[in-house]
Parts: sequence; structure tokens; C-alpha cells
Amino acid sequence: MASEDVKRSESAVTTIVNIAEEAKLASEGVKAPSRAFLSICKSLVAGGVAGGVSRTAVAPLERLKILLQVVYLSLSFGPYSLRSHFICMLLGYIPILGLKYIWKTEGFRGMFKGNGTNCARIIPNSAVKFFSYEEASKQILYLYRQHSGNEDAQLTPVLRLGAGACAGIIAMSATYPMDMVRGRLTVQTEKSPRQYRGIFHALSTVLREEGPRALYKGWLPSVIGVVPYVGLNFAVYESLKDWLIKSKPFGLVEDSELGVMTRLACGAAAGTVGQTVAYPLDVIRRRMQMVGWKDAASVVTGDGKSKAPLEYTGMVDAFRKTVRYEGIGALYKGLVPNSVKVVPSIAIAFVTYELVKDVLGVELRISD
Repeated sequence: MASEDVKRSESAVTTIVNIAEEAKLASEGVKAPSRAFLSICKSLVAGGVAGGVSRTAVAPLERLKILLQVVYLSLSFGPYSLRSHFICMLLGYIPILGLKYIWKTEGFRGMFKGNGTNCARIIPNSAVKFFSYEEASKQILYLYRQHSGNEDAQLTPVLRLGAGACAGIIAMSATYPMDMVRGRLTVQTEKSPRQYRGIFHALSTVLREEGPRALYKGWLPSVIGVVPYVGLNFAVYESLKDWLIKSKPFGLVEDSELGVMTRLACGAAAGTVGQTVAYPLDVIRRRMQMVGWKDAASVVTGDGKSKAPLEYTGMVDAFRKTVRYEGIGALYKGLVPNSVKVVPSIAIAFVTYELVKDVLGVELRISD
């Protein structure tokens, strides 16, 4: 009897231990996805905050760039002429004059016109872009280590370029309709015959009058342009940071960490390189977005007469007509205010992203 009692006790203890182990495994199985989900949310929040802060900081320059891209500034000077073209160029090369013009004609609200739509687009775009870059970097690094057989291998600038290109394409495609209507909202003025009242009114109007495909006008040059733009942004920024940390020039690095000003400089360099390479495609994208908008001619020139045909059959046709009627320089209209804008914008975005992730306690280094 005693031996049977002992066996029963041992069996009961064994059962309890097994149940406890199963409960532990089950709880771990529940917690792991929760932690992963929380990490994803933190990364998306950091990217969204970075996009909203950086874009609002440079909203006036963003609007000036778009207005110059579609030659809007000629509307107050009558039909297209050498004089209006010269004034447009002058305002483009001296951004402060363009900003003063907007302030004089439209006031404070004009400086930030379209920024609400822009933030509504850039916040999810930035969130998806930063998160996609991290995930693409992890997968590319894993495949690279498997292929090279070196478990300690790190991302090269070329691999970072590829990861950034993937992130840019995903983010651009996911939020492109918002970018399309943002362009139209930014361009319209108080004198425009067509008045979009907001994001959803613009979306519904375009869908009703032009069809679903209109929401993706200019998508191809956007995707082609985003490959070098976003790819170079991430590649230059991350590579510069790595080089500074390893070489430690001019005493810029302390305890393997870069200061905020140094990271801002890295972001500025990355933004300048990326936007200069991709800018002509951004101009073509913006012009293609105006196609199909029946009131676009009045927005472009103010009198309903446009020297260059507004209808484009595609990206190549848009390039050809723009260069033919306005010269190669037209592909760089608004480049100067865009350069002034990109330097702080990209820099603020990268640094804000890293600071928010630090606050939220998310691991930063992709390549570690």
C-alpha cells in the first residue's frame, strides 16, 4: 500500500510538473508574438512621427517647389511670356522671394496650404518606409550571410541601397493616391475654377470624374524616381554613420555614438544626394498628376492657355514635351527650394526617427 501511495504521489507530481511546463511554454508562445507586435507598432509610430515633424518643418518650401514644378507662378503675370518665365526662374533660384510672394498673395495659410493633406500622406508613408527598410535590411542581411557563408558579414552600401529601394517602392505604392490629390490641393488657389474642399472631397471627385486609374497617374516615374531617392537616402545615411563610428574623425564620435548635430549632417548629405539624382522624375510625376484635371490649364497658366500641351500619353511623352517646349532646365524647376527643403527635412526625419525609437526602447542597429 505504501509503495502504491508513493507511486501515486510521484505520478501526481510528474503530472503537475508537466502541466506547469506546458503552461510555461504556452505563455511564452503567447508573449512572443505580443512583443513582436509591440515592436512593430513602436517602429511604425517612430516612422510616422518622423515624417510628420520633418514635413511640417519645411511645408512652405514644399509648396513653393510644387508651384514652380507646374509653372503656377506665371498665372499672376498673364499668358506665358519671356517676362513671366524670367520671374518664375528668379523666384525659383531665390526661394525667399518665392516665399514672400506666397505670403503677400495668400498669407500665412498659403504658406502651409496642402500641409494637412501632405501630413496625412507622409505619416503613413514614412511609417511604412522606415519599417519596410528595417525588415528588408534584415532579410537581405540574412540572405547575404547565407550566400557568403560569413555569419559576421554586415550590410554594404549596395545592399543598403537595395533595401532602401524596396522600402521606397512599398511606401510609395501604398500611399500614392494621397500624394496625387495632395499635389492638386497644393496647386489650387483662390482663383482656381475647381475648388477641392479637402482630401476626401478631392479623392471622391477624382474617382467620379476621372476613374480609379487617375489616382495612380504618374505612378511609374514616381516608382522609378523613388528607387535612387529613398535608396540613396538610406544608403548614404547609414554608410556615413558607420564610417564615422569606425574612423572617428575630428572627434565626432564619443563612446561609439554620434551626436544629434552629426546625425543631422549625415541626413542632410543623404537627402542632397538622393533628391538631386531623382528630381527630374519628380517634376514629370507632378505634371502627369495634372493630366485629366479639366481646370488644370487655368491653374498652370492662369488664362487657360498653355504653351506646352497638357495631355501626356505617358512618362516618355511627358519628358519629351517638357524638354521640347521648355528646355532641359524645366526638369529642374523648383530644385533650389527643394534642395533647401530636403537638407533639413531628411535630416530631421532620420534623427527624429532614431530619437523616438530610443524613447520607445526599440533596437536601432539593423546590421548588428
